[in-house]
Parts: sequence; C-alpha cells; structure tokens
Amino acid sequence: MASVGEINEVRAREPQRIAQLLAGRSRRPEVFGVDGRLMILACDHPARGALAAAGRPTAMNDRRDLLARLATALARPGVDGLLATADIAEDLLLLGALEDKLVFSSMNRGGLQGATFELDDRRTGYDVQGTVEARFDGAKMLTRIDLDDPGTVATLEQCGQAVTELNRARLVALVEPFMSRRVDGRVANDLSPDAVIKSVHIAQGLGATSAYTWLKLPVVEEMERVMDATTLPTLLLGGDPDGAPDETYARWQAALALPSVRGLVLGRTMLYPGDDDVTKAVDTAVSMVR
Repeated sequence: MASVGEINEVRAREPQRIAQLLAGRSRRPEVFGVDGRLMILACDHPARGALAAAGRPTAMNDRRDLLARLATALARPGVDGLLATADIAEDLLLLGALEDKLVFSSMNRGGLQGATFELDDRRTGYDVQGTVEARFDGAKMLTRIDLDDPGTVATLEQCGQAVTELNRARLVALVEPFMSRRVDGRVANDLSPDAVIKSVHIAQGLGATSAYTWLKLPVVEEMERVMDATTLPTLLLGGDPDGAPDETYARWQAALALPSVRGLVLGRTMLYPGDDDVTKAVDTAVSMVR
C-alpha cells in the first residue's frame, strides 16, 4: 500500500485483504531482543473519545495526519512496535508499517472520556480471539479502580477474564491499572505513590495465572518504592505531560534504570511533541530505552 489515499478503496472493495495481510505479515521471532528492552508506540485514545494532545483539544481529529505521524515514528530505528485499536492497526497494516513489529491489541475502550459510565470500561475493542487470529503478541487493558463506583467491578471481572484467556494463549496480558475517583464530575487518576502501589497489587492478582502478565504504569514520585511492589515485567507510560520536556525525559530516564522496568509505551508525547518534530521526540525516547 503506497498511500493513505488508497486505504478507503481497499476497505470498500477488498476488505478481505486485511485478513490476508495479517496472515502474511512478517513477525519478530521473539518479543525481546538481546537487550531485553522495548519501545512501543501507543494509539488507542481516539477510540475512547480522547482526542486532545499537547494542549490542543482536537489534535487527533485528522486521521490522515495521525497515520502519517505513526508511520514516521514506527519507521525510526529502535521502535519495537505498536499498541492500538483495530482501526488504527489495520490502517497501518495496509500502509505496510507493521512488518517485523510487535503489535499489542487494545481491548477495553467502552469507558468513554467524560461519560457517566466511564468506569464501566467494557471490552469494545479487540477480544482474545481477535488478538490470536491477527497473530499479535499480546493485548492491553485499562483497569481504572474507583472504590465508590459500582462500574469498577464489571471492569475488574472482564479484565480478569481477559488476563486468564491471554495467559492460556501464551500472549502478553498488559494491564494498565489506576486508582481513580471523580473530581467535579470527571474521572481523575490518583498518581500518589501509595495509590499506584495499591493499583499494582490489585492488577497483578487478576486472572487464573500471571505467567504472561505485564504491567503498564505511570512514572510518579517515589518510583523506586512503586517498583518494589511487583516482580512483573513493566512498561512505563508517557501520558500527555504538561511539564517541560527535559523534566519529563529525566523522570523517564531514572525510572528506566529500576528493576522490572523493561521499556516505554508512549503515544501522544511522541506523536504530538511541543515542537512538532516527531522524529526527534521518538529518537530521544529510543536513546533512553536503549
């Protein structure tokens, strides 16, 4: 596939090509390379109605622009793969951007940003069967825990089931936990060290086995103490930081040196940097991981 402009034509006239390309896609023989580190790009926020980045509320509105940024980032040396919903992953597949890359599917996008049901984060994206059929390497689930919201228990139940099924399929179950609460009617994640530690313990207990379970965690204060809470392989998320880039990079660098931390999963930070230089932002992150 040569250009984004051809994607619509293929989807309209030859949708079967997506399954054919998935079946024939060149895959990495192992999840980790020699250095045991990973640099993954994430793009599943749009499916939850979260389109803001770098202070711009509509930054991710333009799909062509988003795909161009993702293709540029995925092509940089040292970038191992993608975490995305099916629409994004399949567009990039058609563009030829996923060859020899790891791919993690995004499972639960039902907790739409700002909705009254935001904490009832059901699986509206990939399921385990779809992840297996696509020949992907694992699946990620957001697991926000609000002790005052009954929707949390449905999310926990579905995440626990997914963790069990992914482990049985010998695929990575990447769990992204937060202790959350409503502040002025909006869901906010508690990023205090003790709250993150509590979320870690809840998340790593999900499922009938944890052999293939990993964590995806924010970089917070007292990160050493946070990482003392788990033995699971952990990838650090970038979020949409509002601080100076140098400060953000310094925090990531320090956290990457901790035991159990295996790399970064970055999305909007890399795709919509303050200076709009995607290549520079991605190369900086790769240099810290490797």
